[in-house]
Amino acid sequence: MNKAQTCSNNQLDTEHKVEDKLAWVYLINLGFYLIPLFVQSMPIWQIALSLIVLVPFIYCYFWAYRSPSHQVYKPILAMIAIGIAITPINTGSLSLFTFAGFFIGFNYSLRHAFYCLIGLATMLALLCSLLDLHHYFLIYGTALVTGVGFFGVAERKRVAAKIAQRQSQQEISQLATMLERERIARDLHDIMGHSLSSISLKAELAQKLLAKNRVEQASAELSELNTIARDSLSQIRQTVSGYKHKGFTAVLTQLCQSLRDKGMSVTLTGEIPQLDEAVETHLILSVTELCNNIIRHSKGTHCDINLSQTEHEIAIAVTDNAATKSLTEGNGLTGIRERMAQLGGTLDYQLEATTQFTLTLPRQGHASK
Repeated sequence: MNKAQTCSNNQLDTEHKVEDKLAWVYLINLGFYLIPLFVQSMPIWQIALSLIVLVPFIYCYFWAYRSPSHQVYKPILAMIAIGIAITPINTGSLSLFTFAGFFIGFNYSLRHAFYCLIGLATMLALLCSLLDLHHYFLIYGTALVTGVGFFGVAERKRVAAKIAQRQSQQEISQLATMLERERIARDLHDIMGHSLSSISLKAELAQKLLAKNRVEQASAELSELNTIARDSLSQIRQTVSGYKHKGFTAVLTQLCQSLRDKGMSVTLTGEIPQLDEAVETHLILSVTELCNNIIRHSKGTHCDINLSQTEHEIAIAVTDNAATKSLTEGNGLTGIRERMAQLGGTLDYQLEATTQFTLTLPRQGHASK
């Protein structure tokens, strides 16, 4: 279970505890049921019976509170039955009917709840007629049951909206996690693709030198291979811990050396721009991927890396002198486009006598908002 799920479950537990506390608070409405016991002259047995009835009623209340919608009719009918049974003794039973009305509105659709509330009002009318009760019992009872019933409808919608919001937050959290995983995978691909290509070239060169019995040169290549492997491990750690790096200048120097190790001549022109760390990280990984593609796929003999700046934008062109007839964009180029898009920049390429990729991004302070 990840941290987001743990936090979500803790929030759910907290919400359930709050709802359980509110369930007890709502029982305050039973105070209206007790009013006749104080304002009317009633025999002790009637008072005792009125109080005893509260025990099964409260049980039915919590039964309804925790029942799924397809079974809630059972405790609702039980509460109504208790209300009918106690009405001849205590007309404060109207309070009991309002609880039933609330659960009707909360658990059923508006249409079904409307019909059920009409049935409940009809039952109050029959009680009023059979027991010869004051007309206030019917008028006040119908208004109260209906009002509380529609309050239950509103409460159901509130809870449904809350659940939908929670689900939306969970989906957003899951999507953010997926995007973060894709970003890390893309970064590792950009970094390790270049490093592994360099390691492969160094190992192959050392093998050829050993075959020619040029041990010292082979040893030097193996030493550099060891350095590259250590740097790769360091880059991975830095990437995972916060995407820190040595700086664009150091990385360009390393890339140029890797291209030369492949046997290509390299020209680096222009001034290296001053960028903040976040932008520089995206740029480093993008240029690394472009150079890595040349190391792996190009049959050219020369590579030119040109950096240019205007008042509003920065451009980096990476060109090799091998012709490319067609190009299918893979994960690497797609990742570069995504990086440039985050910075408000673009990736363009030209396939003619040479193959040129150009990264263009706005200068800091001129990015579109």
